[in-house]
Amino acid sequence: MRFSSRFVLALVSALGILAGFSTAASAQETIKVGLIVPMTGPIAEIGLLQTEGAKLGVEKINAAGGVLGKKLELVTEDDQATNPGMVLAFSKLINRGDLVAVVASLRSTQMNAISEDSKKAGLPVFFGGTDPTLTTTGNPWFFRARPSDAYSAKVIADYGVNVLKKKKWAIVHSTDAFGTNGSKALIAALKELGVEPVVVQSINNGQTDLTPVVLAVRQSGADIISSYVAYETDVGLLARQFKQFGVTAPWVGSPSVSTTTARNLAGPALYDTYSVADFAAEANPEAKSFSEEFNKKLGRLADYTSGWPYDSVMLLAAAIKAANSTAPDKIRAALLALKDFRGTEGVYNYDKNGEGLRGYNIVQNKEGKIVFNRTITFDK
Repeated sequence: MRFSSRFVLALVSALGILAGFSTAASAQETIKVGLIVPMTGPIAEIGLLQTEGAKLGVEKINAAGGVLGKKLELVTEDDQATNPGMVLAFSKLINRGDLVAVVASLRSTQMNAISEDSKKAGLPVFFGGTDPTLTTTGNPWFFRARPSDAYSAKVIADYGVNVLKKKKWAIVHSTDAFGTNGSKALIAALKELGVEPVVVQSINNGQTDLTPVVLAVRQSGADIISSYVAYETDVGLLARQFKQFGVTAPWVGSPSVSTTTARNLAGPALYDTYSVADFAAEANPEAKSFSEEFNKKLGRLADYTSGWPYDSVMLLAAAIKAANSTAPDKIRAALLALKDFRGTEGVYNYDKNGEGLRGYNIVQNKEGKIVFNRTITFDK
């Protein structure tokens, strides 16, 4: 049977219109959430863990029927572990026009890079960066899903001075926003306890030789080391070089010291170190349950790199349900109104600045296994 060219063109046009209707209908069948992770670059493994944490949250919500009768769907972009990459990834997501929120980065420097853009976008942005200043710039759309370093510094200082009884502190920090502001917060917390560091050393992310830093710590006579080092690869190198040069002082560091990635890289060089940890599998029932599910699915241990994205998804779903809406302003209001939301990272109560948690756990690396020690929290 033959058809005229005019008929064929009309048929193609009609099919195109129907496909358009189908695509539009499909787009409305899910609630889309942006996810920005380092899929390439030096910390791609961290991106994988973030992704799997968020996916576990989405799977749990969807298995329970979704939210408002719709399933959640993640839309992922690669930040390439750089600030320009982060800005580009955020721009791509926002320009889609169909997202209700974004789960962004655990790198403070990257969150600083998109702060102004996120104000203009007008969407809730969950993040894991711990730089205290991220929530003091008047950005109403930032919601931190981990405690800030204003609290980690207090916990490190309290544990090192009052529990370990150490007075001669060496501090090593990254030169980025996370490391610099974390170091400042720790110095301030120590000062309140009557202690001044004997040495403060900085390193660049990805620095290939830390010998001068390690030697400066050894020569200072420090009886305790603390660190705010952003990249787990740098933590691994620092640990190996401490061991190489015979530096044996107790180490109480930021959360990167106890991550799965850092432990895999450093091995025995990180044994017996302490870390503040916003996520600890034995700290609360939610963390324990999540850790078991994560291990069952992936065959590896969970840590904060996967815990906070999971919490972000669960918080978002709770806010959408409470608001009975996917409108960003209503989601924001619902997040601020949530009370005592129990997540893997702790109990969330958001203030007007987007701070939800006010404490940290202390954990210890015992022959490669992270052992929960205690939780230290503050009223404000």
